[in-house]
Amino acid sequence: MKAEPSAQLTLLDLQAVDSQVAQLQHQLAHPVEAAELAELGRRRAETDGWVRDQQIVVDDLSAAQTKADADVEQVKARRKRDQDRIDSGQVANPKDIERMQHELATLERRISVLEDEEIEVMEQLETAQAGLEQMRSDLAEIDRRAAELTSALDERAGELRQRLDEVASGRDPLVAGVPDDLLALYERIRASRGSGAALLRARRCEGCMLTLDPAAISAIRGKAEDDVVRCEECTRILVRTAESGL
Repeated sequence: MKAEPSAQLTLLDLQAVDSQVAQLQHQLAHPVEAAELAELGRRRAETDGWVRDQQIVVDDLSAAQTKADADVEQVKARRKRDQDRIDSGQVANPKDIERMQHELATLERRISVLEDEEIEVMEQLETAQAGLEQMRSDLAEIDRRAAELTSALDERAGELRQRLDEVASGRDPLVAGVPDDLLALYERIRASRGSGAALLRARRCEGCMLTLDPAAISAIRGKAEDDVVRCEECTRILVRTAESGL
């Protein structure tokens, strides 16, 4: 294939534009914030699960405290009722009084046990509620950071799209200066290699960064200026300039 040296040089400018476009597209598709947002999403799902589990613990302990309170009040009410009967003289039989006094002593011990259990449940509930509040605080912090990152990501994406449009707009004028057959070859190589043309500088292909052997250099040296030369290693179009070392 033959092409004017100027058209071949245009390929380097076209490649520079295409490389910038590819970099910008990669940055749009793989934003730096994505990894942290994904980690935040994982942490949020995990913490949200903990919150649900902890809420069940709090609910169970709240129910247990309500029952403990009711049990204490029920026994206290019974103690008061018995004490009132003794104090009011409703019970006159000494044996009945003795029996009721014994029952009152039993009720006092029962109240003491129930109050200890009530305090233990209360302490467990306070601890569980504190844990729940901390988890909710963690969730709020995760949401705050995620919102912050999302805002930064949206702003950066807008800037990248604007820059992408600016860079891509410079492609058409360059394409117009490249013959169809040379452009087709360039595009075909670029599709498989990521770049279609490279500068031959100091006898090294700037595409694959390999130095050409003497035989390859000799063969290229014998080519006409309008011959399209390709790297034997990476198949990219090699663009020759005064820097090529030929």
